[in-house]
Amino acid sequence: MPHALVLFLWLCLAVVAASAIASLVGTSAIHPATGERVAAENLLQAHHIRRLLVEMPRTFTAFPPLGTVLVVMVGIGLAEHSGLIAASLGRLMRMAPPALLPLAVVFAGVMASIAADSGFLIVPPLGAAVFWAAGRHPLAGLAAAYAGVSGGFSANLLITGIDPLLAGLTEAAARLLVPGYRVPATANWFLMAALVPLLSVAGALVTSRIIEPRLGAYEPGPGAAPAPAAEAGPAERRALALTGRAALVVVAGLLALTIPEGAVLRDPGTGNIEPLFQAIVGIITLSLGVLGLVYGTAVGRIRTSDDAIGMCEKALADMALYILLVFVAAQFLALFSWSNLGALIAIGGGELLRGSGLGPVPLLLALVLLCGLINLLITSASAKWALLAPVFVPMFMAAGISPELTQAAFRVGDSFSNVIAPTMVYVPLLLAFAGRYVPGFPLGRLLALMLPYALAFLICGAGLLALFLALDLPVGPGAPSTVTFAR
Repeated sequence: MPHALVLFLWLCLAVVAASAIASLVGTSAIHPATGERVAAENLLQAHHIRRLLVEMPRTFTAFPPLGTVLVVMVGIGLAEHSGLIAASLGRLMRMAPPALLPLAVVFAGVMASIAADSGFLIVPPLGAAVFWAAGRHPLAGLAAAYAGVSGGFSANLLITGIDPLLAGLTEAAARLLVPGYRVPATANWFLMAALVPLLSVAGALVTSRIIEPRLGAYEPGPGAAPAPAAEAGPAERRALALTGRAALVVVAGLLALTIPEGAVLRDPGTGNIEPLFQAIVGIITLSLGVLGLVYGTAVGRIRTSDDAIGMCEKALADMALYILLVFVAAQFLALFSWSNLGALIAIGGGELLRGSGLGPVPLLLALVLLCGLINLLITSASAKWALLAPVFVPMFMAAGISPELTQAAFRVGDSFSNVIAPTMVYVPLLLAFAGRYVPGFPLGRLLALMLPYALAFLICGAGLLALFLALDLPVGPGAPSTVTFAR
């Protein structure tokens, strides 16, 4: 495949051409939620050309993860260039059994969804560094971590922010058939928690049996990132001990801002800790920055403020390729959104599945595959489910499948193909991380590397769905897999 930047330019041209053709033939559909007609927009029209040119800077700066990535990279850069991350990983590697390393990395990626999208920024580079510290190929660690974060995004042992978001859409769709139907945030808890060990083991097996043999031994080339230190000297050990005590102070401060009644990180109206999760990016940045300063000062790498500023500058300079990719990718996603092609594809796929006449298990599996295919183009879970829920939730209820299990099927389909979706907003960042170890690492090789994870996660998720339906197991507290009423 061509360079990712060139690929996104081609995609922009393809979307413009497809929008013109779809508009000329009068392609349209009825939105299942609003009842309004959605028509293809010709992006060659004058007002769309003006919009592209006028909004180009805003489209770039409003790209969802751009600000988050750059903010977090300040803290990560300070922690990395001060030597804290390498020293910490070296310590971890000397403690962890090598055989369990892939399992631990994938599991950490899956559980990272508790911190929302921050997991995409933190876990993959750490996975690469941990693998290299263990004498293994860093791209295998990067792939394992990204597979866990993206392919396991919906799975978690805890309730995350995605649960109430999807439950609200499912509940509204279910009430089209049964007024007053309730779908709690815990609707998929049992099934999603069961997926965590399943995906972790599957991801670990793919990493050790397929990815690492395919990559072979790692030989750093010119421009590759430096290897983590194998052993820590006395100065590093003292600095790590001091940083550990500083970390306890940071955690204590965070608890003081969260636990007491009326604390800063509690919602003033409800008293819940939602602001804590909303502030997670700032918390991670400041925490890593403080710990990086402590370690760097203790070990002697930071002697003046100029040293710390230089480390932050280096971290942001490393993001130059990412920023360039984001500029082009943001324009493509904007064009795709303006064309309405994504909505039309989702609505058309839903209608096709509605008329298929499949039984309950084939219906679930077909929904998983349909969501996975649509996810290659529209990676926003809430946007897709807002389109699909009003179609599939009532239809599946009429077939005896509960809204909760239908939602779970969507989550499985929405997650497994994240691993290979070229339009995923974090793909440019992943390429930037990969390029630190293999300069110029291409998008085609990256997607080929991730494909086995997508297939393994699809099998695990689809098999678990079928098992829950076959045994009529509850997918969450008070959330059955089947319903006994029909339209």
